Amino acid sequence: MKLADFIAQNGKTLSLDAGEHVFRQGDESELLYVVKSGLLKAYYLSVDGKENIKSFLLPGDNIGSLSAMHAGGHCTFSLVCLKPCDLIVLRFSALHDATRSDPEISAELLDFLLKFGMKKEMREYELLCLSAEDRFRRLLNERPELFDLVTQNDLAHYLGITPVGLSRIKKRVVG
Repeated sequence: MKLADFIAQNGKTLSLDAGEHVFRQGDESELLYVVKSGLLKAYYLSVDGKENIKSFLLPGDNIGSLSAMHAGGHCTFSLVCLKPCDLIVLRFSALHDATRSDPEISAELLDFLLKFGMKKEMREYELLCLSAEDRFRRLLNERPELFDLVTQNDLAHYLGITPVGLSRIKKRVVG
């Protein structure tokens, strides 16, 4: 069975409004979410309340806290809807169980996890090795739609800079 078919057969639709949280940092959640429509923001809150944005999610993206889904821990980040969203929700344990009996689902999940790992590795590289201006240029080239969908404040937090720093970079790069 194809992974998409398994998700369609076993998942449930969840509709949320802009501003609603799917889950919060510290929550327990064994759920995997597939974005059908809308825009979401995944973010961390530091002890002093500083927000650090992990990622933005658009239709076709998947997300869940691996620490909570698989290891029985708590979500390490929060997920909030920036626009009204329709999500497909699936218990990760059901998907994990299916991998034990269906080699096609197992292979697709392995490919998904490898892509996820590579995405995480690239995000670490960007934050640790690239300048703020290089991170901005990369985002502009790879996800230009975000500049029309997300606030400047959120873009700055995603890039790891202040809104003033983002404004200066934008002036240099795009005029």
